[in-house]
Amino acid sequence: MKVVIVGATGNVGTTLIAALQRTPAVGEIVGVARRAPRTPIEGLRWIERDIRRDDLTSAFDGTDVVVHLAWAIQPSHDEPAMAVTNVLGSGRVFDAVAAAGVPALVYASSVGAYVDGPKDRLVDETWPIGGIETSFYARHKGTVERMLDRFERDHGDVRVVRMRPGLIFKRGQAAEAHRFFLGPLVPGLLLNPRLLPVLPRIEGLSFQAVNTDDVAEAYRAAVLRDVRGAFNLVSEPVLDLPTIAEAISARSLPVPAWLVRATIEWTWRARLQPTPPGWLEMGLRTPLLSSERARRDLDWRPQRTSLEAVVELLEGIAAGAGGPTPALAPTGPRTTTTERTADASDHMAG
Repeated sequence: MKVVIVGATGNVGTTLIAALQRTPAVGEIVGVARRAPRTPIEGLRWIERDIRRDDLTSAFDGTDVVVHLAWAIQPSHDEPAMAVTNVLGSGRVFDAVAAAGVPALVYASSVGAYVDGPKDRLVDETWPIGGIETSFYARHKGTVERMLDRFERDHGDVRVVRMRPGLIFKRGQAAEAHRFFLGPLVPGLLLNPRLLPVLPRIEGLSFQAVNTDDVAEAYRAAVLRDVRGAFNLVSEPVLDLPTIAEAISARSLPVPAWLVRATIEWTWRARLQPTPPGWLEMGLRTPLLSSERARRDLDWRPQRTSLEAVVELLEGIAAGAGGPTPALAPTGPRTTTTERTADASDHMAG
């Protein structure tokens, strides 16, 4: 079996490569990225392509499964530029899958693709898609899922799988997460879970997370099994900031959501930090997910809790950890935000 991973240099992509390398049924793995890592990865062939403009059909020739992970979350002040990668680029990937006659497509969607939902119960994959309108990330995810609906209607012979995880964390993505969500003005040492004295308690904010290793195992199962449709991927427990504070022995102090939103909005507009308020809106408004279908049809069993995933990332940020690819590298040549965006082959927010 030949598997092509589009966006193979990021958080999920690098971990999925390792998972597929342990899979005897997979005979060839091809990574597609705008910039291939300088250090070769054993058992992997790289093809340098930019999904916004380069030919993709030839990269997919003779492929059994394409896994599409590529996504941009920066520069957050230039939504049209991100839409070219996320929306137009995804459409070009789908078109190339059809043109090359690839029989299976596994797409990285997200909890962000869902519309507003409940926080007092878990929903399955039938919850409506559309995204939270105040989040560019969610809007793009919803748009691409609607594009995929049309693709499935036009190409019923292609087996299409949509993965909808919560937040995806691992230690090796720490440098990327620091750059994309905190920025250079926030020292990583401040997030050391052994040193954090206090976390805010924001009413209504709850979310779900999962370790990248567990997500990669779900992708591997989707590559190998004859399954179709959407799969929610989350670990237990459901998280809020007081729960995290208790786990790391920090205090929790109440802070109004409106004040947090206003602070994020002001500091983002002032370019003091790179995270727009849409990320907070997703935490306040996206539904809580049931991963029962993944457990049943993919035989998926997360090996780490959501709390373990969060603490692993925080420890990685404090230690300045990173990975071997341009997207995950903790140090390297100085680049602009736009250049780093093109290397952000997949993302921490599922």
